[in-house]
Amino acid sequence: LVTAILARSDPVVLVTNEVGSGIVPENALARRFRDEAGRMNQIIAAAVDEVYVSISGIPVRIKPQPD
Repeated sequence: LVTAILARSDPVVLVTNEVGSGIVPENALARRFRDEAGRMNQIIAAAVDEVYVSISGIPVRIKPQPD
């Protein structure tokens, strides 16, 4: 996925859930999904130029750091 994103010359927008801010699921499969989604988010965020988080519907730039 990262290779495909970086190969594009036009802007790419990915939308994903923030999975690390909630409770730890009791179910093993749900915990694995949360962990894998979190790893995927970290890998993609490290590779791209800009990252935003939306809090209460307000986008906040977290990469690069706001001026």
